[in-house]
Amino acid sequence: MSGAIKPKHQRLVLALLAIAALIGAGLLAAWALRNQASYFYVPSDIAAAPPAPDQAVRLGGMVQAGSLKTLPDGVTVRFMVGDGKANVPVRYSGILPDLFVEGSGVVAEGRLAADGTFVADNLLAKHDENYVPRELKDMTDAQARATVAETGK
Repeated sequence: MSGAIKPKHQRLVLALLAIAALIGAGLLAAWALRNQASYFYVPSDIAAAPPAPDQAVRLGGMVQAGSLKTLPDGVTVRFMVGDGKANVPVRYSGILPDLFVEGSGVVAEGRLAADGTFVADNLLAKHDENYVPRELKDMTDAQARATVAETGK
């Protein structure tokens, strides 16, 4: 009797090794991404259960009317983001998106500071379904479609 493994058992061992490798790769990917995940919060979520300081999160809501203030450095702005139930103060340094105005939707990516202020690294301004780009605003529907078709080539 020889010490060689039967082909049937070889296939079983290879299948088990492949399954173990796939599980290991999945666990490794999940572990690597655990700190890269950015959770989405609305102001009432932050008021009820704030994220840990310095945890990367996204804050979404409406920019409250009358809350937008530019600080003396000319680059930093402060404003309030609300969802109808709670408001969160936000501070952002950088160039504001073109669509960013009071009363519009915004998604701020950043971290909640220890004092309760959300320090944004990036702002994403949202628009409603009636949004029309400036370049297409004064065109007829036919002209706008033609312009879009030309740029899509």
